[in-house]
Amino acid sequence: MNPLRDSVILRWGMQAATGPLLVFSAYLLFAGHNRPGGGFAGGLVAGIAISLAWAAGGREAVDRLLPARGAILLGIGLVIAVLAGFGGYLWADGFLASANWTVALPGFGEVKVVTALFFDVAVYLVVVGMAAALLRAVGSDETPAPVEEDR
Repeated sequence: MNPLRDSVILRWGMQAATGPLLVFSAYLLFAGHNRPGGGFAGGLVAGIAISLAWAAGGREAVDRLLPARGAILLGIGLVIAVLAGFGGYLWADGFLASANWTVALPGFGEVKVVTALFFDVAVYLVVVGMAAALLRAVGSDETPAPVEEDR
């Protein structure tokens, strides 16, 4: 751990805030197609949790919070977005057209499933993946090797 970053208050604050931030992030993701929020807003809140983890513990804390590489999340999100977009041709009129179904879930009752949710999940993964990749790349504790000049 970097001694300049060793703050007990920041570490405890990160541990206390990360759970509620991620739960709020999931709420924004799933409530987004009916209320304000969605994949982008939920991804930003999850990105704040990742940034807070980096500020408290560096790259190691980000790796503990999010073991998957940011580029992998970004790629999965892009694939889901393309599939959700072209899926509109299967169940509706055209690209990114939305369809909905009602599913009976035990304990929850009838739940309305909208295909826009899949696109929201894709946007969420892209935003979280970008935040994680950015903090792992730019926020690395490693010092770059000196560049040797060509003579």
